[in-house]
Amino acid sequence: MKMIVRTTAFALSILLLPLIAFAAPTQYQLRVDGLACPFCAYGIEKELNRTDGVESIRIDINAGIVTVTMAEGATMTEAQASRIVEDAGFTLGGFEKVRAQASNKPE
Repeated sequence: MKMIVRTTAFALSILLLPLIAFAAPTQYQLRVDGLACPFCAYGIEKELNRTDGVESIRIDINAGIVTVTMAEGATMTEAQASRIVEDAGFTLGGFEKVRAQASNKPE
């Protein structure tokens, strides 16, 4: 019986390994009130780049959405996002944790 349990556990770990290796990073979408031009976007980007754990930033000026991708194991709180946006001179209008698409590129 122990052998069956061990074999099953081993088989499951082998099957799940690819999912773990290519896990999607954590992303946050920040709705930024007042985001209107590339200069505004640069101010937000500059503040976010000073933040530990930020891996990449994508800004949609027209929608007023800043998508922040965090490094593996890093997180962002709404309070932290609000402070960052306010330091850039804007107001955080919304904060949402979203699941990014998995990347199959090797590290």
